[in-house]
Amino acid sequence: MFKAFLIKYAEIGIKGKNRYLFENALRDQIKYALKDIDGEFYVSKEQGRIYIEALSEYDYEETVEALQRVFGIAAICPVVIIEDTAWDNLVKEVGNFVENQYPDRNFTFKVEAKRGDKQYPIKSPDICIDMGAALLDRFPEMKVDVREPKVRINVEVRHKAYVYSMIIPGPGGMPVGTNGKAMLLLSGGIDSPVAGYMISKRGVKIDAVYFHAPPYTSERAKQKVVDLAKLVSRYSGPINLHVVNFTDIQLYIYEKCPHDELTIIMRRYMMRIAQTIATNTNCLGLITGESIGQVASQTMQSLAATDAVCEIPVYRPVIGFDKQDIVDIAEKINTYETSILPFEDCCTIFVAKHPVTKPNIGIIQRSERNLEEKIDELVKTALDTIETIEVK
Repeated sequence: MFKAFLIKYAEIGIKGKNRYLFENALRDQIKYALKDIDGEFYVSKEQGRIYIEALSEYDYEETVEALQRVFGIAAICPVVIIEDTAWDNLVKEVGNFVENQYPDRNFTFKVEAKRGDKQYPIKSPDICIDMGAALLDRFPEMKVDVREPKVRINVEVRHKAYVYSMIIPGPGGMPVGTNGKAMLLLSGGIDSPVAGYMISKRGVKIDAVYFHAPPYTSERAKQKVVDLAKLVSRYSGPINLHVVNFTDIQLYIYEKCPHDELTIIMRRYMMRIAQTIATNTNCLGLITGESIGQVASQTMQSLAATDAVCEIPVYRPVIGFDKQDIVDIAEKINTYETSILPFEDCCTIFVAKHPVTKPNIGIIQRSERNLEEKIDELVKTALDTIETIEVK
């Protein structure tokens, strides 16, 4: 079993003088991801690399799976660390690595070297040539192919040497928390968990708000959303899920407003409430799972009508995706099967047979005047009775 991993990143490497901030954030995210693994790990950073050393026995598969959920990681390389970098010892240990990892050595190979320690007396091209020759002497059944080798043997020489041949893809993106915080409008559907995952991948920490409408939506529907938040939190880190009781507001809109405008007006009040929660929790924007044209409330005109009530940015990561594109990501992050459980959310309870698809903002605003008698009080009550669940 490997006792260490070399972690590579991509975008972080172009961050210039601020790169150390992103490296530190990535290191912290790795530590957080590993804290629930049964084992002890030491995480360090050095010259564009992050290293993880296992200080005790651990579950390899579980560890790799946890690291594949850490945004900012481009690749995970299980490595053998060689303390003594003297050439003769390095040749011997790299040969031992090949012998241990590849019992059947009838393959083509190439040595790729990186000399991080510029004081090391042998330059990178010479390490490649001389190490390749030494491996051929020891294992004559192997063949060199510098163009399309079956196995690439990577040797990185720093104050220690790191040898690896396996490169496991990471999720990419940016470390969570390096690009501020935003509030996700999380329903029980397929789209919004995917939107939360995608915005987290760009380094944004997320909290979430869920609009609950008992008794029209059940406790099982609420638990479904909590379960979805847990699945997203495997990538995003802990999420504060704010549960808003939306029943009285929804019934009042149903009573006072034209039914073909119900969905748009309801969405506008959701956005108002979500914005208030976001502002109170230092979020810099709202996140939704809307995709243009998918349903009546997601036409260009409908989105403009809902955005009109917002004073902070609204981010829609899946705005141009086909439904199948969204489903593919949902399956990848394991939210799809939970999302399709048959529990209604409040958006689907009072749906008109023929909802307006091209709402006029002026007309919508006139309809909302019918709500003036009680709506502020109802919104205040909803905000005052929020249930906040820490999901992780």
